[in-house]
Amino acid sequence: MSINATLIGQMITFTLLVWFTMKYVWPPIIAALEERKTKISEGLAAAEKGQEEIKLAEKKAKGLLKEAKEQSAEIVSVAQKRANQLIEESKDQAKKEGERLLEAAKAQIEQEMLHAKESLRKEVSSLALRAAEQILKEEIDKAKHQDILTRAADQLG
Repeated sequence: MSINATLIGQMITFTLLVWFTMKYVWPPIIAALEERKTKISEGLAAAEKGQEEIKLAEKKAKGLLKEAKEQSAEIVSVAQKRANQLIEESKDQAKKEGERLLEAAKAQIEQEMLHAKESLRKEVSSLALRAAEQILKEEIDKAKHQDILTRAADQLG
């Protein structure tokens, strides 16, 4: 095999093709590959950043949920304390009202006792007058009269 002009022409053509490809075809392909590589790496970075943000958001949500639970527990505790306080105040008021009613009842009983005593005194005095009248009608004896009046005075006082 001899190297002839056809083989040299093919070599020159191949060299021109390689040079043309390296000069005009290869740079846009490399640029497109680099651009795609950049977009893919940016997408992966954004995905990782998104994952980080999701984790942070979850932590923040858990913190907010914990804080909300603590606040609700505190509110329930305060409400329970207030309810207990109201119950105690109601008990105190009921006790005071009961004592007031008891005092009023005692005062009313005392009034009725005084009224009954006064009524009994009036009846006793009217009975004593009737007895005195009957004694005077029956007989006039000073010793008996004095004895009766002494017994009546002892009974009254």
